[in-house]
Amino acid sequence: MTADRAHRTRTLWLAGVLHAFTHVYQVALLPLYLLIQRDLKLTSVSQATLLVTVMLAGYFLPAYPLGIAADRFSRKKLLGWGLAINSAGFTLLAFAPDYATALLAVFLTGLGGSFYHPAATAMVARLYPAGTGKALGLVGIGASAGFFFGPLYAGWRAGMLEPAIGAAAWRQPVLELGLLGLVMSGVFAWLAQEQPAVSPVKNKSTMSAKMFPTGALWGFFLLAALAFSLRDFTGSGMGSLGSLFLQNAHGYDPAATGLALSGIFLASAISNPLFGHLSDSGRGRWTMFALITAAVTVVVFPHLPSGATIPTYLVYGFFFIASYPMVEAALMEAVPDEVRGRVFGLFITVGGLIGNASHWVVGAWVKQLGPRASAPEGYFAGYALLAALLIVSLAGLPCLRAIRKREHLAPAKPVAGTAAHHPQLPT
Repeated sequence: MTADRAHRTRTLWLAGVLHAFTHVYQVALLPLYLLIQRDLKLTSVSQATLLVTVMLAGYFLPAYPLGIAADRFSRKKLLGWGLAINSAGFTLLAFAPDYATALLAVFLTGLGGSFYHPAATAMVARLYPAGTGKALGLVGIGASAGFFFGPLYAGWRAGMLEPAIGAAAWRQPVLELGLLGLVMSGVFAWLAQEQPAVSPVKNKSTMSAKMFPTGALWGFFLLAALAFSLRDFTGSGMGSLGSLFLQNAHGYDPAATGLALSGIFLASAISNPLFGHLSDSGRGRWTMFALITAAVTVVVFPHLPSGATIPTYLVYGFFFIASYPMVEAALMEAVPDEVRGRVFGLFITVGGLIGNASHWVVGAWVKQLGPRASAPEGYFAGYALLAALLIVSLAGLPCLRAIRKREHLAPAKPVAGTAAHHPQLPT
């Protein structure tokens, strides 16, 4: 392995580890809602689900400014400092004496997490201009691991401690995950290799480049971001609604809830690189296939018996989460390298703020169900709506194709006889 290829491979996998921590914190609270409600003496479960919505507001609001930073400054430093702030906020949450402090802590957690995607996605797309989908799929394994481990560990640890310390049991897994992230931020700063510096001339050109030179391109971009926010709404809703559904309608405890929710993310460790690679020869058709299949599993989910929960989550997660590296690759291919950080930052700001309002929305909706929240039938309409939003989100695909066509860009593909000039992906 050449030194250059070793550098690229190490950078890719370190980005994957940070990806895991970024998403651990976003899902670790899902099985803990009812314990948090009791411990902080909240009046309704919607206040507990609001913690995740506030966290993700902190995650998405600064994404565009951080996209500017990713186009201008050291991406390694942005990633390292981001994880340090991310984990420090989660550690503070474990000690929160009241609801106001908890809201501040989760906002700080989200703020730290917002450093990751604009810097990491642009960095990976530059490292692997050929096979971008596969590269982002490999980095996506980290997200799968984080999404899987977060609710599994938090639910198991809190369930183990609840008989001894009651509702406060939610604090211990939060503390342990926060401290682990702080350690990892130091490890990353020590081991990660800085991306080659951008020359002053290129840097000046980068920052003077317009994100989109015409109003039509801006329109297509905003429509794509809004469309895929509906996908994100369903994804977030499946987590929070699933937590309340399983505990209210099927009698799951926090440990069983965490185990079930982790099933959403387990199979995506396979599907992320698989679909990312397949999509390098056809983004649109593979993304459509994945999201339509996911929509079918969403609409049937509440109609199935309790014993089918984990297998259904496995199928849903296999297809749904695989859409992320495919859409991210399509977005990166649609715009020039010098504006990718800003474009991705604004994309997740627009889409993410709308999509992740679902944590609070589903909590408020379940509250309105009243006694019907204890029966699966009360959830049929909610899950049908989430499935419909996945189908509507596919409208974002032709918008991204229109941007690429008008920018006169095409996906990078190896040319026969020139493979040595393209960065090689790790196998």
